[in-house]
Amino acid sequence: MNKQKRQAIFECLKAANPNPTTELNYSSSFELLVAVILSAQATDKSVNKATDQLFPVANTPEAILGMGVEGLKRYIKTIGLFNNKAKNIIETCSILIERHGSVVPEARKALEALPGVGRKTANVVLNTAFGHPTMAVDTHIFRVANRTRLAPGRTPLEVEQKLLRSIPSQYMQDAHHWLILHGRYTCLARKPRCGSCVIEELCEYKEKVE
Repeated sequence: MNKQKRQAIFECLKAANPNPTTELNYSSSFELLVAVILSAQATDKSVNKATDQLFPVANTPEAILGMGVEGLKRYIKTIGLFNNKAKNIIETCSILIERHGSVVPEARKALEALPGVGRKTANVVLNTAFGHPTMAVDTHIFRVANRTRLAPGRTPLEVEQKLLRSIPSQYMQDAHHWLILHGRYTCLARKPRCGSCVIEELCEYKEKVE
């Protein structure tokens, strides 16, 4: 895949969706952080269903910490791995209050020091809440990058690094959202919808389907 083709791919993705964003519901950087922690191995739809009940009741570190683990579990019990996620979120709230003045830090190292926050989660928060040109490689982006040959790699980190090097700078801010949405709705795992794909002619996947 050459530079010109990558440029054309992102031109097509932008034309189809000029202002992409996350499908998680949030109204603050803290709400986004909680939602992204909850979204690990869960769908955005299931997370939104839970946070639509949680956030009107508690949407600050102090309020959620005050619930305690058992109180938080009642709101998120429909989400996979909710026991561990509740524990991590309560611990994260405590750290935010004690070390960051209840404010979500705008620094990778500080974010990754929070329980339940790995590199992918930190990248989502940095990109979506703070406007950093990061690339959070989940299963969708990993698949799209490899299948299209946009940035083939054996690990999420390798794909992330290749994408950061190869995506034209003017598209970097929104690239994460374009690629995840493309993988979620068009470049599906079992049967990609090649016939309705806006980048079909540019994609280098050898086993395209109608």
